[in-house]
Amino acid sequence: MNQHPLDKIDYRILEELQADGSISNLELADKVNLSPSPCSRRVRILEEQGFIRGKVTLLEAQKLGLSVNVFIQVSLSHQLKKDLQAFEEAVTQWPEVMECYLMTGDFDYLIRVVVPDLMAYQRFLDNHLTLIEGIDSIRSSFSLKQVRYKTDLPLDHLKR
Repeated sequence: MNQHPLDKIDYRILEELQADGSISNLELADKVNLSPSPCSRRVRILEEQGFIRGKVTLLEAQKLGLSVNVFIQVSLSHQLKKDLQAFEEAVTQWPEVMECYLMTGDFDYLIRVVVPDLMAYQRFLDNHLTLIEGIDSIRSSFSLKQVRYKTDLPLDHLKR
């Protein structure tokens, strides 16, 4: 399918869906000044073209007892493709890992892990991370306070 360029209505649809993924099509259509049928069709096209990856409900980590955020810098002994793939495959299996990025610079991966307490983090290290072959170093930094957390992407560049 050919990808159509986004217009101002598509931008507004994406903006509204980021703000409230549970908005009804009728409400969305009203907010973007379309009738429901064309609005629904545009949302479907945006989904098919990959602009909309999925819909989720965001849970409150603190209320669920997940109060410890750990940022982990991991360096591998060798940056061979097979070692990178093995590490990435392992990381995707651990539910505590919220984000993982291959990095440039002083370390290879930056991982964000969420756990209930320090003992749970120690278990995560013992049962998962330290068992991976080829890890040269692990550096952990604990978040003291979340200053900002958001899930909606900036879309201002699409307005042009």
